Amino acid sequence: MKIARLLNGKNETYGFIKGDRVATKDEITYLTGVPIPHNVKDFLFDGWYDEIKNKLDDLPYKENISNFRLLSPIPNPNKIICLAFNYVDHAKEQGLQAPEDPAIVIKPRTALNSTNSDIVCPNFVTQLDYEIELALIIGKSCKNIGVEEASSAVFGYMILNDVSARDIQFKDKQFTRGKSFDSFAPCGPWITTVDEIKDAQNLRMRTKINGELRQNSSTSNMFIKIPEIVSKISKVMTLEKGDIISTGTPAGVMLNKPNAVFLKDGDKVEMEIEGLGFLNNTIKFVNSD
Repeated sequence: MKIARLLNGKNETYGFIKGDRVATKDEITYLTGVPIPHNVKDFLFDGWYDEIKNKLDDLPYKENISNFRLLSPIPNPNKIICLAFNYVDHAKEQGLQAPEDPAIVIKPRTALNSTNSDIVCPNFVTQLDYEIELALIIGKSCKNIGVEEASSAVFGYMILNDVSARDIQFKDKQFTRGKSFDSFAPCGPWITTVDEIKDAQNLRMRTKINGELRQNSSTSNMFIKIPEIVSKISKVMTLEKGDIISTGTPAGVMLNKPNAVFLKDGDKVEMEIEGLGFLNNTIKFVNSD
């Protein structure tokens, strides 16, 4: 199932996506007779989705997706956890070895952004970069979970662009500030539940900038695989329902390239992960004074 958070005018809702059609929360309630909650996190993680998911074969999908604006699928996660250097090809292009344990950065939830929105960057940033990543949505709270059970904690997947200000990153000698600007975590376009993806560890992933292919890899190039990521992070911190874990980026970013072409005002960023859809954003530099 593909589950999207939606805006129609000033009214926020959510629904299921099939092709270019939408079955909204109100349609789902009408068909099933189940008064599902208004908040999408309550619906996904407090048992409501499980209650109605087997009653959905006859959903009419009456609305066209063009009638809605797609929002970031999870509105207020407690944590956005991003991995660094977790792809063998990316680590190699940086002259590094992928780390045995997750090297993590926490992004604030105020960085969340949606598809078809601007990535807004203050004009004092001079080296703006992109990172396509497979993001996991945690579906149940867990602590010290084993590798064998870790996959059961993942509810679904989406695309996340771990936007990074490299000049800030190098100046600070750590990653947090350069990755934490408002709008620097575009994600979506929706959550695709785990049952729809046959093998999340073998998905094609591509980034295009103004139509030029920059990243062309696969989630098979992850060094620490998904169950290990969840297990190892849970030994550090409690993972909570709705948390986002972004699993690292493959080769092709501009970081440390001798002739790097960083993002500029008006650039179009298109990201695709097989089976998960497309994430489209425009770069907008603004005066910071």
